[in-house]
Amino acid sequence: MNKTKKDSQKAASESTEEMLEKEAQEAQNQEVQEETKEVSELDELKAKYEQLNDTYLRSRAEFENYRKRTLAEKAELIKNGGEKVLTNILGVIDDFERGLDAMEKAEDLAAVKEGMTLVYNKLQSFLKQNGVAAIDTTDQVFDTDLHEAITMIPAPDESMKGKVVDCVQKGYFLNDKVIRFAKVVVAN
Repeated sequence: MNKTKKDSQKAASESTEEMLEKEAQEAQNQEVQEETKEVSELDELKAKYEQLNDTYLRSRAEFENYRKRTLAEKAELIKNGGEKVLTNILGVIDDFERGLDAMEKAEDLAAVKEGMTLVYNKLQSFLKQNGVAAIDTTDQVFDTDLHEAITMIPAPDESMKGKVVDCVQKGYFLNDKVIRFAKVVVAN
């Protein structure tokens, strides 16, 4: 009987050991699975980070290229922006040169005067087409936004006080913006 008892104790202890080994093996497998799961989550996060970082760097580089390109385009516009205006004014210069040549050979002063008037009118028309207009100073009240007083004279009568008496140099607007103030004499 002793032998059977020992055999059953031995069998029970072997099955307990097997169970303990199985439990340890399962625990170890579970730890490995958790580590693998953590590693795979970490790898996923790293991949996501790399993707976002790559997208950010590409967007930043694209924006820098856009900024440089627009700066270059603006510089080109500034450099050559007046080309059309200058090309169109060359015709007026040609007319002036022809007028100067004609003045040297002309005997009829009225014809020369008429030619210069035509050139002047052509220049005025050109300026008007490009948005340039003269500032009107005739009998106007002195306005510091439009006029620059170069001198003041006593007013000939009371109604002329504070008004423009004479224009020494015309002023001009470019599309409603003053580009040169009119230099005027003001009655005080």
